[in-house]
Amino acid sequence: MKINNILVAGLYEEIFQKHISQTICQNFRFVAIDEITEVDLEWADAYVGSAPASHFDLSKLQWVHSFNAGVNNYLAIDGWKKNNVVLTRTICTFGQRISEYCLSYILRDLQHQKYFEELQEEKKWVRNPPVMLKDQAIVVFGTGEIGQEVARSFSFFGTNVYGVSQSGAQKEYFQKVVTTTSAATILPEADWVISTLPLTNETKGLFNSELFSHFNDAAFINVGRGATVDEGALIAALNNGKIRKAVLDVVTIEPLPDGSPLWVREDVTITPHISAITDLDEAVTCFFDTLKKIEQNEALLNKVDVSKGY
Repeated sequence: MKINNILVAGLYEEIFQKHISQTICQNFRFVAIDEITEVDLEWADAYVGSAPASHFDLSKLQWVHSFNAGVNNYLAIDGWKKNNVVLTRTICTFGQRISEYCLSYILRDLQHQKYFEELQEEKKWVRNPPVMLKDQAIVVFGTGEIGQEVARSFSFFGTNVYGVSQSGAQKEYFQKVVTTTSAATILPEADWVISTLPLTNETKGLFNSELFSHFNDAAFINVGRGATVDEGALIAALNNGKIRKAVLDVVTIEPLPDGSPLWVREDVTITPHISAITDLDEAVTCFFDTLKKIEQNEALLNKVDVSKGY
């Protein structure tokens, strides 16, 4: 693949210049995404950005690189295979960031922090021993790069970590990985269920009433994609005790509408999609690493399988 002209969706020239060395021979054009024209797209061999511009035309491109880990906004466009366009995504510290996010909420729960804060307001001295991570069982949906990093982080503390994936292929740091269709065999033993799933045809609405029926007073954390969860089924599972609490960094409609009942539930924590915010410097570094591999015909570890959606 020969890449000459690279269109960057965003006014990021300053940060790109920090990474452009004398060995970089490509031409760059930096345009705000809402100002990208058909002429810009006609000029480009490659497109870089967080989202596709309007008039996005895959027939004119050879390579698209997403600044994000998730690429469902790009895959909503048809023609990837027909036009033989390579799609790559950013790989950086997303896994570490998401692991720390999950760890913070799980430790807050196991250490009874809210309970002790309430006791302090009442000036009460009541002991309630913390629960150790080694005594917890966590089921992680999604065993890719991010899911594996979550498993690695919790395994360090001796936590029992199990995985769920489409293939059921065994992965490092998981005691066992099962297929999505076999998830019911391990969910009843889970203290925590963490979803790191991307949004694909197979994962859309995966967390429905049938799947939630196999939870056994578990807590649920979603750091994947909001549309993988049927929110009505989630609320029902919270009401009937299948789920004891939920931490949602992603929801189906973002921002979460004012009228959503999720806002006012004491057993739900909402955060505004911040568990793994893209660090632009890391994203640009990943882009240039990918460009180098393309020029040298090396394998692309961050290449998206468009038929799978990740």
